Amino acid sequence: MKKNKEKQMTNREAARINLRAFRTLYRMCPGLMLSSIINSVWGALTPYVGIYLSAQLIGELAEGRDPMRLRTLVLWTLLSAAAIALIGAILGRWRDAQNRKLWKSYDHLFVDKRLSMDFVHVDDSKVQKMMATISQNENGGGWGLPKVLWQLNSLVSNAFSTAGGIALSVTLFTTPVPESAGGWGILNHPLFLVLMVAVMLAIPAIASMISNKANSYYARSSVQHNLANRIFSYFGGKVGRDNRMATDVRIYPDWAETSMIYALKKDGLFASRGERARQAKGKVGLMGVLAGAVSNLLRLVVYLYVCLKAWAGAFGVGAISQYVAAVTAVAYGASKLISVWGDMKNNAIFVKLVFEYLDLPNEMYQGSLTTEKRMDADYEIEFRGVSFKYPGAETYALKDVNMKFRVGEKLALVGRNGSGKSTFIKLLCRLYDPTEGQILLNGIDIRKYDYQDYMSVFAVVFQDFKLFPYTVGQNVAAAEVYDPEKVKDCLVRAGFEERLATLPAGLDTYVGNGRSDVNWFSCSGGEAQKIALARALYKDSPFIILDEPTAALDPIAEAEVYANFNAIVGIRTAIYISHRLSSCRFCDEIAVFEGGSVVQKGSHDALLSDSSGVYATLWHAQAQYYE
Repeated sequence: MKKNKEKQMTNREAARINLRAFRTLYRMCPGLMLSSIINSVWGALTPYVGIYLSAQLIGELAEGRDPMRLRTLVLWTLLSAAAIALIGAILGRWRDAQNRKLWKSYDHLFVDKRLSMDFVHVDDSKVQKMMATISQNENGGGWGLPKVLWQLNSLVSNAFSTAGGIALSVTLFTTPVPESAGGWGILNHPLFLVLMVAVMLAIPAIASMISNKANSYYARSSVQHNLANRIFSYFGGKVGRDNRMATDVRIYPDWAETSMIYALKKDGLFASRGERARQAKGKVGLMGVLAGAVSNLLRLVVYLYVCLKAWAGAFGVGAISQYVAAVTAVAYGASKLISVWGDMKNNAIFVKLVFEYLDLPNEMYQGSLTTEKRMDADYEIEFRGVSFKYPGAETYALKDVNMKFRVGEKLALVGRNGSGKSTFIKLLCRLYDPTEGQILLNGIDIRKYDYQDYMSVFAVVFQDFKLFPYTVGQNVAAAEVYDPEKVKDCLVRAGFEERLATLPAGLDTYVGNGRSDVNWFSCSGGEAQKIALARALYKDSPFIILDEPTAALDPIAEAEVYANFNAIVGIRTAIYISHRLSSCRFCDEIAVFEGGSVVQKGSHDALLSDSSGVYATLWHAQAQYYE
């Protein structure tokens, strides 16, 4: 119950959120908003043309039967129907064409936010969960920003439908029953008119409130719905279709079968005995039935009132169809307006989460100084008393790190998992800012440099690097247009020369197996690592950082990389992370991390000579398997 109370939202807050959603959608797709509104207005008002003309035809057939007037009415009915259909088709095509832009613009909204936000948010598990929840709300229950467009269309459509119905039904209440009707004259009494109007408005309002209450239960159970939908989608989509899981599913069939049964049956939300089914059989279903019954009660009241006035002689037969249709439309439109607002209020809870994500502030100072890219020895990086805590963490990932290194040096970072090596690299590349201390480039705090300009100084091959579904050449250059000779040179230096010669389209061969033509190749982990290394070389940055650059290579390929490492890197500063200590011997200096601090620093021989040190302990732990 506590969670349900937390999701309650006031009408004022819901209105504020929806107004912002309207403005956001308009900025994304102004043409779609305009075409949708015009279509809604057109679709709401044009039915009344047919209602009016049909009433006139029926009235003429029942009373005057003037052939000329009948011919005119039939002609106008046919022409108006044709014109309405033609204009409706044109407007619908315009809206459909604009609608195709919505999802592209919507994706851009989130892609632009993700690319522009501070990396501290990108790497934050809470933000990742927020984004996953937004996606699940949209794909599972249809909640979120895209639903606002449908709600706006419904709001506009029902508002104009109600207005049109009022325009055609005003005379129902203003046309008096003749005095000759005797006792039926009570229908002219102002109190009776007020009572009828109140009843006609109250019935749909009550029905809508009941319906909104029922729908709110589904909105409140969105967390359970998302979990069930995620599990269902995972085992239906991943286990059943992902070839990468095929071997494990076959080796461990009992686990896969048990998990599927859990997802499809035991979780229960979508099952016949699940929560949704219990709600439908219980109060939610009862509310739905009650809302439908109350809505149908309105028809009885409308028909009764219109027929009584017609029986008393207030108007003819033709007007009956007009008034019944118009008053029913008024009541239905008013009911839908209340219903749509309830739906908008429920949806505002989910739209609020979208705006919380889009409003995440960028707090990293961007700086303004230019970082000159030099290939001489005029660079020096210094960590001065640097400590760092990850957001929300209680302990330091790095503590009081002091270190200097210059261009041209080869530095290795070693240590156990979780010792702080990767955090050191993230701080160096300014993906994070230190919690305490400073990182200096040529004596200047790196926070004072232009952020993008400073990032351009580094080329990094992360341990979990990714290749893009583009050509080999585009992957190396990380751009659509590139220098083919430079790309080839980088691939050769990275050890990819022999494989390049076998590719069906050379540099224009696509990476991955997602294409239907023959100009693609599925590269192994080692080949992908070489392409990633070539990408780092192509950038021509003075600092190159390699995180386990040979982890996916076979021993021979790894030996070739190490033998040619100086030629590969050139005069750049190379920072190298590895768990294989034998691969660090060629480096000028080795920094040993332990518990977030640099506990040793020196050459391989110097560190190994300290038999009680961390480096010697790690070295002998690995070397025993090769001796």
